[in-house]
Amino acid sequence: MNKQRGFGAIAAIVILVMLAALASAIVSLGTTQQITSVQDIRSAEAWQAASAGNEYGLFRALSSTTPADAWKTCIAASTTLNLTADGPFHVTVFCDSWLYNEGETAPGAAKPVRVFRIRSIACPVAAGCTGTNSATGIGYVERTRTVFATN
Repeated sequence: MNKQRGFGAIAAIVILVMLAALASAIVSLGTTQQITSVQDIRSAEAWQAASAGNEYGLFRALSSTTPADAWKTCIAASTTLNLTADGPFHVTVFCDSWLYNEGETAPGAAKPVRVFRIRSIACPVAAGCTGTNSATGIGYVERTRTVFATN
């Protein structure tokens, strides 16, 4: 009498289950790696989009000559740029400014200098980026850049 009949089938099933688990882990790791790579690329694109927003804001603030233009003094000046032709990003650019005195132009005459703070936020939300948006999915990326300039 042979009492060890069917042991090979059980061993084969255990080995197949182990190989299936290994294959599943490899596929999961590959998928995670691809998602991470895409997020890294999107992060770099968002950083560049925010940089473009800073450049736009600096241009508007420093080249504005019309007193009626809100960007001349950057009082509550903001705009949203649609950069979806180059990627999925919209950039909201905010500008604040204030005056401070730096030295004197003549004895007793203060020299006023305007300081501009340009903040740009890049995100894939068509309504614009406020900095309070929450992640809307696995591909959501948001980057903020702030620059200061004087005039």
